[in-house]
Amino acid sequence: MKLSEIKEILPTLDNVEFHLENGTFVPEHFHVTEVGVITKHFIDCGGTIRNEKIVNFQLWNANDYEHRLKPAKLLNIIKLSEEKLGIEDFEIEVEYQSDTIGKYDLDFNGETFVLKSKTTACLAQDACGIPSEKQKKNLSELPVNQTSCCTPNSGCC
Repeated sequence: MKLSEIKEILPTLDNVEFHLENGTFVPEHFHVTEVGVITKHFIDCGGTIRNEKIVNFQLWNANDYEHRLKPAKLLNIIKLSEEKLGIEDFEIEVEYQSDTIGKYDLDFNGETFVLKSKTTACLAQDACGIPSEKQKKNLSELPVNQTSCCTPNSGCC
């Protein structure tokens, strides 16, 4: 989800709620302790230099159980970060503490925000030696007049 998308959604909500993909909700008394931009300048295993920018939200649970972040307040925090930090319309990544600090993509299911698990991937698959997956053929779907070289008595084995 991009920053512009959350800015469109927030005014339509009564409450700001987040949950993990497994259905576990972030406690209602969470705080957004940071809104910022993270720049990642790196080189992939294929030698390509890359530069990525994301908007970062950090969610934190405190012991103030009466705290509730309202949509207008979060929208104000976002607008202030855009004004003071020059944040642009990048994808949002959310940091949230579970067993360790987790980083999540953000989605919206029509009612609540969903913290979606992130995965790693090779950005230079053509250069790092990983063989491409071969398309599998279902031998039972071969035409009747076509036989596989590995059928019984075909002489291939």
